[in-house]
Amino acid sequence: MPNIPQPTGQDWGTVNVGRSSVARPGAVPKTALGVSRAKAMGLVTTERKYGAGGNASAHNASVNARKIEESDELKHNKVDKSLSQAIMQARTAKKMTQKDLATKINEKPQVVGEYESGKAIPNGQIIVKMERALGVKLPRPGKKPVQKASAADGAAKAGVVRGGPPKRR
Repeated sequence: MPNIPQPTGQDWGTVNVGRSSVARPGAVPKTALGVSRAKAMGLVTTERKYGAGGNASAHNASVNARKIEESDELKHNKVDKSLSQAIMQARTAKKMTQKDLATKINEKPQVVGEYESGKAIPNGQIIVKMERALGVKLPRPGKKPVQKASAADGAAKAGVVRGGPPKRR
């Protein structure tokens, strides 16, 4: 039989389970104080990255962006006062609360409150649901007038439908 060294099962070397109190020579300092000490002793060198912090323009609002934010062109359409008053009058005539109306049209009570206060963005589907639940015809928000082209008017009056056969009579 060959002679193979067998471990005895006892290892009497010291093992440190927790943190060691002796600093390792290749350890990276974790605090600002440790980094500044390492810089002072010459153990750490720092380099400035090329173009570091070059994305500052993304965080600063330019003059044009401020003009856009302040303009009225990007504001949402709000519910007209006539619509909100009509919803309130019809709901109170039916002796319903906002919660009752909301459950009847399968919406949250906050939605009904926003419509009645005039803060909601008008949604045709919700207005139709309210009309059916209340049994009244509600005033619709007006659309912006569209400028008509004279050539399109002439073709529409002649009975020609764009992209299809002429209209039947």
